[in-house]
Amino acid sequence: MRPASYTVTGVGNSPVYALDVYISPANVGLAVIVTGTITYTVQYTFDNIFASGYNPASGNWFNHPTLTGSSSANSNIAYPATGIRLNTSAGTGTATLTIIQAGGGGNA
Repeated sequence: MRPASYTVTGVGNSPVYALDVYISPANVGLAVIVTGTITYTVQYTFDNIFASGYNPASGNWFNHPTLTGSSSANSNIAYPATGIRLNTSAGTGTATLTIIQAGGGGNA
């Protein structure tokens, strides 16, 4: 899949990026670039984000164990999840999350 990027300035949440749960293995590369001063956490969910009336604000979010803090970093998720978002909790800078999910390309 093509890379997707979400930028959050100040305090808030990015839109939810829907992962393809049918790709196996579920390899997802994640990178956060910080500009200025901001505290962030990359979060993922197993909720049905396509359910009628689903509201990310009341969803069940889990913090990525290493993509949290105030410095640029990268990591991955190697298991299926339904959605990923960037949460910023303090600061006035910006954080940009880039997501790349590998696989699903078929035979070349």
